[in-house]
Amino acid sequence: MDKHEHCKDLVSNMSDYIDGSLSDQLCFELEKHLENCENCRIVINTLRKTIEIYKDEGAREKTPVDVKERLFYRLNLEEYRK
Repeated sequence: MDKHEHCKDLVSNMSDYIDGSLSDQLCFELEKHLENCENCRIVINTLRKTIEIYKDEGAREKTPVDVKERLFYRLNLEEYRK
């Protein structure tokens, strides 16, 4: 399996990893991968930050409208667009 295929496999588990619901074995594999893969670290840090912003109403209010629009578009959340 090439590096990018491994990244794709692990990225599909990142949400469960952040939620703390990933199995111990997959969690270990993902953390080991993150030590050596800057791209995946960026993806997971961005996902964490997005979740933090979503949960923090104050941050949501400060987020520029164009940023919210792009985020909602990417997340396919048309019903939340203003």
